[in-house]
Amino acid sequence: MLVSFIRTFILFLLVVASMRLMGKRQIGQLQPFELAAAIMISELAALPMQNTGVPLLLGVIPILTLLSLQLLFSFLSLKSIAAHNLICGKPRVMVEKGRVLQNNLMKEMVTINDLLEQLRMSNYTDLADIEEATLETNGQLSIKLKPDKRPATPSDLMQAPEAEAPPIPLVLDGRLILENLSKYRIDDVRLQGMLKQTGTSRVKDIFLAYLDPKGKFHYQLSEDSKQGAGSS
Repeated sequence: MLVSFIRTFILFLLVVASMRLMGKRQIGQLQPFELAAAIMISELAALPMQNTGVPLLLGVIPILTLLSLQLLFSFLSLKSIAAHNLICGKPRVMVEKGRVLQNNLMKEMVTINDLLEQLRMSNYTDLADIEEATLETNGQLSIKLKPDKRPATPSDLMQAPEAEAPPIPLVLDGRLILENLSKYRIDDVRLQGMLKQTGTSRVKDIFLAYLDPKGKFHYQLSEDSKQGAGSS
């Protein structure tokens, strides 16, 4: 009895520590590799607790191995956009201007019933009201209403609502987003002019830089830099 208690106590502490090191995400926010690691860790911890004949190390070593792999994948996702896209996938637009993108549904193996259910759970029942609905990498659905269907604000009462473009990321964690530079035709001269406003000539010193819907440039330098954030 005492042996079972001690083994359970040790494994419980190990699992709690592993979950803590994996980060503060809710179940619905886990990336696929994080969810797989969490499920496997719970199964590995249960085996030595149920059978005292199984050496404790046969549960501890695999748990530590899974934790190490999870931390490695998280580090790669944090430091490399390409690795993040490979490990976690990319967000995919499911609804655009009230129209369901059927090819994207098939690529994500999501049925129209599943999509409509997610919309209803978010209190959106009319597809025609939706400007864009995006399936995020964690399985959550991000929804943006059309301008004339959004809740009114005091400023809206003074003028007709206008279409709102999303912010355009230019630099993420010290890396240029070349896809956006090409898509929005931001040439090297314009880019250098914007980066000059940050006070640093090195892109890797910039944590975040983007253009807002009005074309205003915003930036935030990395914590290792002397400056902080700004806009122009």
